[in-house]
Amino acid sequence: MVKAMDEKRLREIYGPAKEKAAAKILDKLDKHCVSFIENSSFVIIGTLNHQSIDLSPKGDPFGFVKVMSDDLLEIPDRPGNNRIDGLLNIVRNNFISLLFFIPNVNETLRVQGEASISEDMDTRERHRLKTNVPKTVLQVKVTQAHLHCGKSMLRGGLWDPGKWPGKRPIPTLFEMIEDQTGIDCEIKDEQKILAQYEKELY
Repeated sequence: MVKAMDEKRLREIYGPAKEKAAAKILDKLDKHCVSFIENSSFVIIGTLNHQSIDLSPKGDPFGFVKVMSDDLLEIPDRPGNNRIDGLLNIVRNNFISLLFFIPNVNETLRVQGEASISEDMDTRERHRLKTNVPKTVLQVKVTQAHLHCGKSMLRGGLWDPGKWPGKRPIPTLFEMIEDQTGIDCEIKDEQKILAQYEKELY
């Protein structure tokens, strides 16, 4: 029978954390974190439900996540499918983890904190984008932040067009959903789906 892994055994395998990696953890946002967030157009939001972790991608023009202070962020919630898994999780458990990306930059920024949901009109108006005023805004009290090296991006070739597939390697979203659910999704052509995405943005 295989022995369950524990912290002691993991440290035996990997050794101690490297000095720079251990020292880089911040308890608030410094100027480099702020600059990273202001130049980010994409963030993955992690929240906890009673069984597991939910990860939700969020994207908007650069700087859509607003830095209100060195320990407070605001993230607008744009129109979606109304599952609101992450928001429901936060009502039950306010822990939140964020992973920020900047296109064509290999490094990422990780932020953790405590989230609350605001429906205050002034707060929502701060995040108006064209005709869209978000229904709610996430306010994140930062408890930890640190930069993450770019080796995974380089290995995965995320920003290297030479490593991208020549054509889409999987069916379209609606083709897959129709197959999974048996519900007729009507629009299945990739170009028509992209046109629908554009129409529904704002």
